[in-house]
Order: sequence, then C-alpha cells, then structure tokens
Amino acid sequence: MDWQFIQQTWGEGWRPALQIILLAVGIYYALMLVRGTRGWSVVIGFLLLMALTLIAGALKLEVVKWLMERFFAFSAIAILVIFQPELRRMLSELGNLPLFYTAREQRENIEVIIQSVERLAEVKIGALIALEQAIQLQDVVESGIEIDCEATPEMLETIFFPNNAIHDGGVIIRGDRIAFAACIFPLTQRQDLNKSLGTRHRAAIGLTEETDAVVVAVSEETGLISHAHKGQLVRGVSHEELRAFLTSVLVKGGKPPKALEWARKWAGTRNIPRTAAVQKAESK
Repeated sequence: MDWQFIQQTWGEGWRPALQIILLAVGIYYALMLVRGTRGWSVVIGFLLLMALTLIAGALKLEVVKWLMERFFAFSAIAILVIFQPELRRMLSELGNLPLFYTAREQRENIEVIIQSVERLAEVKIGALIALEQAIQLQDVVESGIEIDCEATPEMLETIFFPNNAIHDGGVIIRGDRIAFAACIFPLTQRQDLNKSLGTRHRAAIGLTEETDAVVVAVSEETGLISHAHKGQLVRGVSHEELRAFLTSVLVKGGKPPKALEWARKWAGTRNIPRTAAVQKAESK
C-alpha cells in the first residue's frame, strides 16, 4: 500500500469533502426553516425552475436557458425580499441559543421561573413550563399558539389562569421569551410510574425523553412543584431546590449537587422518587 499516495490524496480531497458536507447541512437546515411556512411554495417553484434550466441545457434550448440564467442572476435579491420573515426568524433563533447568553442573564431567566411557579403554587394553579435548550421544541410538540413575548411572572400567571383561552397545555420558553403557549407535549409510555401521576407530569417526562428540554410543573391538586430532565421527574421540590437544579443544568459551567446526581442515578428506570412533601400530599 502506497502511504505517500494515500496522504497526497487525502491532502487534496478533504477540502472538497468538507465543502460538500457544509453545503449539504446548510441546504438541509434552510429547507427545514421554510418547511410549513408561506415560503415553502416559493421554494418548490425555485426547484422547478432549476429543473427546467437543467432540462433546457440538456436539450440545447438556448433561448429558454438564457432566460433562466438571467432570472437566477437576480434571484438573490428576490430571496431576501420573499424570505424576509424566515430569515429574521432564523437570526432570532441563532441569537437565542444558550451560547450567546451570559451566566448572569441565564440566572435572571431562572429567577423568572422561580417567581412564577412560587406564585402559581401558592394558589394551586396548574402549570407546565418547558425551557428550550439546543433542540427546538416546536418540531416535537403538537399544536401550540405562537406568543413571542417577554417571559415575566405576570405573563405566565395570565397564561395559566383558569378559564383563560390558552391555559390548557404547556408553555415553551426560549431564552428570555415565551415562544409558544397551549402546547400539547408528548406523553411518556413508561409503565413503571406512580399511579398518582397525572397527564401534566406524564407530559413533562415525555417531552424530556425526546428532547434536552427542562420542564417545570405545578400540580393543580396539591400545589407541589416538580422538575423533569432526561426522562426523570422529581416531585415536591422547594424553591431553593428548584433554583439549584435549574442552575446546575442551564447555567454554563454549573454542576449539579452530589446528592441530586446520586438521586438521578438511583432513580434510573425505577419509580419516580417521592419526597416527604409528596408523601404528605398523597396521604391526604
């Protein structure tokens, strides 16, 4: 085997391979961005025109080919105009990635969640709040109403207030903004869960089984606060315990307490751990 030939081939071929991979990934995510939007039909039109251009070239239809080439020469401007909403949404989502948030901003977002669930728990108003991370949740959840407003305790209280038109379902928080409300999260299919778990908590587990999101739930019956992550639900946590957990997961560089890490490992595929607060509530 000629190792010199292999090294020379690799040295010449890795750049084109890298370019192909980057272009393929870019085209894929661009198509996923406009899929299901009003711009999707325009994308189909562009693809048909590209196919027509290739056919005209193969059949040597010079006039048609010339017209298509002139059309695509101005397509860059047309794309900026037609896909302005999609491009704005893409840049907005890029800016909302956790990478662009400082630890201080992440802690401020956590405090909004803490204050919200504290108020809701006091008056026993049920809530289901999903904190989006790297995986976009709108591809997993069903239905949902786009909100796109600043996440504040007052706004979350308003959304979950009983008899409100959008109080059913869960809320998706992206960064410091409420992205969607009235979302239907996928339910877990696990059979080893405690029979006292309702739909709200099963939805919290189900969403975290399929995504990297963190879900915080407030029980409407007991007012207990729970959190779920990676398919594991912990019920009956205090405000300080919730703050420590969210900090360990969401704040860059945060580490979970040893006791919390041990509890996660112990839980495994067993029943959800029941704290003293949960046992007390279930005994009533």
